[in-house]
Order: sequence, then C-alpha cells, then structure tokens
Amino acid sequence: MEDSPTAHEPAAEAPVIERAAVEKVVEIIRPAIQADGGDIELIEIDDASGVVTVQLQGACVSCPASTVTMKAGIERIMKDRVPGVTSVVQPDEGEVELGTAVSL
Repeated sequence: MEDSPTAHEPAAEAPVIERAAVEKVVEIIRPAIQADGGDIELIEIDDASGVVTVQLQGACVSCPASTVTMKAGIERIMKDRVPGVTSVVQPDEGEVELGTAVSL
C-alpha cells in the first residue's frame, strides 16, 4: 500500500524573518530615538508569530509618547521594510505590574 503523495511533504513553515533586515531597520531608527535621549535594542524575533521584540531604553522608558513611538513609528517602519513582521512589542508589554499604588 502506497502513501498518498502528500504524506511525505514537509509541513508548511512560518516565513523566516531575516535578522539582518530587522537589525538594519533598528540601525535606521536608532539615531531618531537617540536624538530624544533614548535608545533601542533588538531582543528577539519570533518567526512563528512574526513578532519582533525590542527594548526602548534611556529617556524612552518613562516617556508618555513611547507607545506612539512603538506602534506608529517603529512597528510601522519595521512592517513596511521587513517581510513577515506582524508586530513590534517590548518585553514587558501585556504584563501587569503588581504592587502597591503610591501617590506623591
């Protein structure tokens, strides 16, 4: 009994996001972020989901506009220039910080 022709075909894989392309975009974006006292570091690329994780540093950490910078700037540019990228996030995005609320 022969297997069907599809039995030996490899499973479809997620497209591989070229790390060099992502790094190139980070280097293009970096001077604008550094001009505002911040920086950006590439943390991880998840080929399966297309998610690129970057860490904003310096003044960008506490800046109220960092969310806009991330989504309207970094993510938009990354998606336009690197095939397969679906979103750009920070390592702690989506996590809830637990602790005591303090007001000054």
